Amino acid sequence: MTRSATRPRRATEAGRFALIALALFLALAPVAYGFLLSLRPYSAVVQAPLDLIPSFDQIDLTGYTTALLDPDQGGFGLGRFVLNSLVVAISTVALSVVVSILGAYAAARLRFWGRGAVSGLILAVYLFPGIVLSVPLFVLLARAGLTGSLLGLFLVYVAATVPVSIYMMRNYFEALPESVEEAAIIDGASLPRMLRSVVLPIALPGVVATAIYVFMIAWNEYFYALLFLVEDRSLWTAPLGISQLADFNVPVTVLLSGSILVTLPVILLFFVAQRYLVEGLTTGADK
Repeated sequence: MTRSATRPRRATEAGRFALIALALFLALAPVAYGFLLSLRPYSAVVQAPLDLIPSFDQIDLTGYTTALLDPDQGGFGLGRFVLNSLVVAISTVALSVVVSILGAYAAARLRFWGRGAVSGLILAVYLFPGIVLSVPLFVLLARAGLTGSLLGLFLVYVAATVPVSIYMMRNYFEALPESVEEAAIIDGASLPRMLRSVVLPIALPGVVATAIYVFMIAWNEYFYALLFLVEDRSLWTAPLGISQLADFNVPVTVLLSGSILVTLPVILLFFVAQRYLVEGLTTGADK
């Protein structure tokens, strides 16, 4: 390759890296700024909000403790809200992933009339706006006596996440070689055993990617939590708790501390499962 031909290629790569660096800066700079402000006392933030790096003697974690403690301890109760969100999100992930594995494998391997239409309907259910489904869901939960409970919210989240989970994992199962499954069946493995011992270990990246996506939906969801839990503060989830911090009477350090605390679980989950997430989202992407 001649020197003149490599110059446009290098310029293209340099421009690409510059765009990536700019995007990273725009995404991370506000988070880093908020984190640094949350480490300073409120009085110092008011006096010098643009001082980015606090001195060692300025570091103050009062904002975090105030955000986490219950109201009777002088806080805003975010610790209880985070615990409620963890219970609902983890339960939603567990049931949604199990149901979606079975549904996605059936959609990927079984041949039946109307198979394409069923797959389209599965995704179409997910496309309905939450406001459209809110009234029938509220009526159903009210008749079942589950309004104002974490169990009712959990069931709503499962119903909302199973369609898209089936769609995501179906694409991954379709990318797996059927010869591996046929070999397991020839060796005498039953369908449940083959699914558990052969298919799932190979499909683990796709399952993990789907689980992370479901966790993010359940962790960040606000509308249904507001609709079903607003009357009982002890059952609020983290998004509802953060919304009460967005008040002029709440110190900005407490608001920033609460926002950082609510963001941490998702960030940690991404770092722990990064390899599985990338592989799971890219495999079967051409389907």
